[in-house]
Amino acid sequence: MGEGGVGTKGSFPTKRIRKANGLKFFSEIGGGETVRAFVPQPLPPIPEVDFREGLRRPLEAAAVALGRLDAVTALLPDATVFVYGYVRKEAVLSSQIEGTQSSLSDLMLHEAGGTPDVPFSDVIETSNAVAALDHGVERLRGGFPLSNRLMREMHAKLLASGRGATMLPGEFRRSQNWIGGSRPGNAAFVPPPPNQVQDCMADLERFIHATDDGLPVLVKAGLAHVQFETIHPFLDGNGRLGRLLITMMMCDAGLLTEPLLYLSLHFKRNRSAYYQLLNDIRHTGDWEAWLRFFLEGVREVAEGAVATARSASETIRDDRSGIGRQGRRAGSALRVHQALVERPVGRIGDLAARTGLSAPTVAAALRLLETLGIVREITGRQRGKVFRYERYMAVLREGTEEPPG
Repeated sequence: MGEGGVGTKGSFPTKRIRKANGLKFFSEIGGGETVRAFVPQPLPPIPEVDFREGLRRPLEAAAVALGRLDAVTALLPDATVFVYGYVRKEAVLSSQIEGTQSSLSDLMLHEAGGTPDVPFSDVIETSNAVAALDHGVERLRGGFPLSNRLMREMHAKLLASGRGATMLPGEFRRSQNWIGGSRPGNAAFVPPPPNQVQDCMADLERFIHATDDGLPVLVKAGLAHVQFETIHPFLDGNGRLGRLLITMMMCDAGLLTEPLLYLSLHFKRNRSAYYQLLNDIRHTGDWEAWLRFFLEGVREVAEGAVATARSASETIRDDRSGIGRQGRRAGSALRVHQALVERPVGRIGDLAARTGLSAPTVAAALRLLETLGIVREITGRQRGKVFRYERYMAVLREGTEEPPG
């Protein structure tokens, strides 16, 4: 059931425990039928992860790509601007995995005060994902530890409004959930019973904080993501928060200065392999196969982010250069352009307030930018027009379910 379906209230009484592949299965009875819920063993895996099994090179490649991403973003003249757009791209991708229709343009149109042509609840869910990440990163920078408390705070932001508002925002679940099927008895996967969630999450927190396990942060992030998804500690939002946990661990460890590594694109493009590998871990304990997939994703996504950052920077620079050749009109047009760099979707009144220019001057500047092919009016209306920085958005939207133009 997506990120976590809701089952019968209360916990199922434990009948028996048996071990399989270093992991535990609970045979449960609830709702008049026998249910087998899965309770993972604490991390790190036993036996230890075997780095001889084709993991050394993927780990090195992923670490190099991650280092390049951090270095490139540190050198960008508009680093904060790029972070703004890229964070929103991740929120869109992560929400699209869960079935929302909101695009990057929809989200930015909503933030600009416009009305997107998609269900309002979809846009709200995507906007909440941005708020959850912003809150988490701000707390880390303030010295707050990456902990269950912080994850609950982020979850409260994630489900603050919209369809998830009734799913205990900020609280671990107190009833059984499941994935696939119409009930736990025919589900594809049943996470731990609710009376096991606190202990499982406490074990995960200890693993995240441990400094004596000899595991690289990239490997720990890959292991922690699987464990979080297996525990499925919330009634809803587990997928989105589990993907954010990866980025949060990178930032917390100092591998990334800005929150720019997002695996949602990799998981979205390889959805079947992703779910199959999660399932394999639970049945066979094959952590190495998962880690190869995960590390390849880190490398691929980090390299893609570097290319996107460079392309975005070049686009902004080229557009500024083209505007600068427009004579007397260039001054006001450059100010409007900079405002659209910072927030790629805006209305005339908003842009006037942000630039300090009059509304007629902003309107004239936008007409020039339209002529140059830099911006496009996206409502088709005579009043309440909304303009989008088209060339920059074309760079950002790659991989999202949004047609060009």
